[in-house]
Amino acid sequence: MQRRSFLPLVLAAAALFAGTARADQLADIRQKGQIVIGVLATDEPNSFFDPKTREIVGYEVDLGHAIARKLGVKPVFKPLAVAARIPELQQGHVDLLAASLTHTKERESQVDFSLTTFLTGQKVMVKNGAGITSLPQLAGKRVLTVKGGTQEPNVRKAVPGVDVVTFETTQQAFLALQQGKGVGYVNDESSLINDYNKLGDRRKDYTILPTNLSTEPLALGIRKGETGLKQLVDGVLRELETSGEAEKIFFKWYGPGTRLGFEKRNFRIESDKLDG
Repeated sequence: MQRRSFLPLVLAAAALFAGTARADQLADIRQKGQIVIGVLATDEPNSFFDPKTREIVGYEVDLGHAIARKLGVKPVFKPLAVAARIPELQQGHVDLLAASLTHTKERESQVDFSLTTFLTGQKVMVKNGAGITSLPQLAGKRVLTVKGGTQEPNVRKAVPGVDVVTFETTQQAFLALQQGKGVGYVNDESSLINDYNKLGDRRKDYTILPTNLSTEPLALGIRKGETGLKQLVDGVLRELETSGEAEKIFFKWYGPGTRLGFEKRNFRIESDKLDG
């Protein structure tokens, strides 16, 4: 009798301990005195190495700095491969992802997402000599993109029969396009514009096709069930939006005077819901 009555108490205590342990990520971050933020460090202007300082900078990096300030800890930015982003978060090697991560329904079973921090679309850059002027013409042709992102499934869905070759980083895929290893290169529109402008005088040899493959809401990635950290992150993002600082950060990296040259911001940081 005593053993049977004691067992529920043990199970209840274990459940309480597990819930407490999960809720302690914020306390753990504060105790460590740092928050480890996973970034790509190859996706200008979201996160990339400044060639002068060799420090990681960018739009998402500035959001990470704001979150660290709110926590009162030091931000540590850890470069990750695209395909390693979610596993690194799940395994606890990073506390947060600020790594050009698209919020999708499929990924909601793997990670939690902050409010949407950027809205973009995916497009295809092609070599003019290939004679490609529309997406359907890519059927049977080789296109290049990064491994582990939403680019590959999106282009396969939009263009049945396309031949996709993936690389560890977007910049490797972009270089492969220039080397003639494919006729097209798939990425988020903002990154494509940035890469296109890097071409300088060679821009005349390339075109970004006008049709979107998809709409991509980017967000920060948070380990599943870490409600305390999500609330803090979302709170910081709302404060940045309300104060106008979010718009300043956007124009710092994307606005007139940058390689992107965006004249306006077509989104607000206000929701973590997907349309539809």
